[in-house]
Amino acid sequence: MGEGWYWAAWIAWGLFFARSLWCAPWRRLKDSEQLNVWLGMVVLLTVVWSLKAGIKPGLTFHLLGATVFTLSFGPHLAFVGLSLVTLGITLNGAAGPFAYAANALLLAGLSVGLSQFFFRIFAGVLPRHFFVFIFVNGFLGAALTIVGVGFAATVLLATAGAYEWDYLISEYFPYFVLLAFSEAWLSGMLMTLFVVYRPEWVGSFDDSTYLAGK
Repeated sequence: MGEGWYWAAWIAWGLFFARSLWCAPWRRLKDSEQLNVWLGMVVLLTVVWSLKAGIKPGLTFHLLGATVFTLSFGPHLAFVGLSLVTLGITLNGAAGPFAYAANALLLAGLSVGLSQFFFRIFAGVLPRHFFVFIFVNGFLGAALTIVGVGFAATVLLATAGAYEWDYLISEYFPYFVLLAFSEAWLSGMLMTLFVVYRPEWVGSFDDSTYLAGK
């Protein structure tokens, strides 16, 4: 990938990050418990993203946790948090500093965008029910998100000429499909625990909407 693409990524990431800084509901983090949960997610996902596997140089994959972050804190706080996670793995040497913005757009921006997109789609076409929230948003939404990120990464690598498309689509992308089961299980389990025991941690969940009268 040429330097022009990296600079374009920096500009795009800077614009999205500035918008999220402006639009994020920072008032929510004035509550010490909410702030601790948000920071805890950042730290935990930094560790999770550092535990990655790979098949060749540049062809790595790991769990995302973006759906849990997005459903819990909304897209803007989630994007800022995952940008910090991307910074963490960059500082520990897992990724090159110049590629930070490109990685943040893919792993933070796209993953949060897809998570929010699927949440809105499901909320618009399916009944507002506890089990719909858990199994569709928590499980299915997480699985579709990581598959979408994996496909975008595959297209990006092929476009950049890092590897041939045929190789990427047959030897790299299928790992994201397999990883989707783990992502779905982890996200669904965490959302179930949060909604049952700490519903105040899940900003997208409302008792009056998903439980009352059901």
